[in-house]
Amino acid sequence: MLRTSLGAAIALLVAVPTIAQSPTRISLGIYSFKKPTEVWKQFQPVTVELSRLLTAQLGAEAIVELQVTKTYEESLEQFVTGKVDIVRFGPSSYVLAKRRNPQIELLAAEREDSNGVGLIVVRADSPIKQLSDLIGKRFAFGDSQSTIGRYLSQAELAQAGVFAHNLTSHAFLDRHDVVFKSVEIGDHDAGAVHKDTFTELNDKATHKLRVLHPFNNAPKPWLARAGLDPKITTALTASLMKLDNAAALKALKVPGFATTRDGDYDFVRQGMEKAEKFGPEAKPEPMPAKEPAPAPTPFKG
Repeated sequence: MLRTSLGAAIALLVAVPTIAQSPTRISLGIYSFKKPTEVWKQFQPVTVELSRLLTAQLGAEAIVELQVTKTYEESLEQFVTGKVDIVRFGPSSYVLAKRRNPQIELLAAEREDSNGVGLIVVRADSPIKQLSDLIGKRFAFGDSQSTIGRYLSQAELAQAGVFAHNLTSHAFLDRHDVVFKSVEIGDHDAGAVHKDTFTELNDKATHKLRVLHPFNNAPKPWLARAGLDPKITTALTASLMKLDNAAALKALKVPGFATTRDGDYDFVRQGMEKAEKFGPEAKPEPMPAKEPAPAPTPFKG
């Protein structure tokens, strides 16, 4: 009887399905440097490959889930408050995030040529030949927290004697592609864009742009939020360093990743300080003149 009961108990245990371990889910935040739907599509190969590598590093299923925000500000806020696990930031966004939350961690940096990746551009047919010629002109910046789109381009302008007060106007247009288009159609005389945006859009532009002034930048860092499990941060760094999938690297437009440290971004900190000399606020863009409303037609009864 005891043997029968024991056998039945073993059979029952075998029959009970094993509860599968829930996968580790890591949210990856990226801000929109072009249309959010295009960013989402572009980065799908990255999330798929990073999920695969992270699973191998942890020895258990891991899923990297993409979260695209419309603005730099929204992405920064979500990250420093711990609502997103990891982010791919521009250098100035890292500096701003580190100021707000010193406990965030560098994972790795994209390996890229940082020389001349920031561009101040004008129309190809523009008479503007040097930065000082921009005095009295209209300038288009990107996002107000963009490394190239604001901070480093303003530092270059200030060094050349071009400031907010001696421009006719300037505006923040959020994205590099919008800046490019504004200069192309003549709404602004010049603008600051990333080299990749210039290369991608100038080939198909109706009115070609030309580079007025290139400037350097630091590589894009990948960051982990404060308080993320150290085992996961270590695995994420190892995964990024091993990432060599062609489709993922094509999406990132880099050959791979390298180790990085906080001191690598002192160059950007210095540029952000120089940008303060440019001026604190933009002059309002002149509003287009409105045609007077037609006089009402007299009532004839």
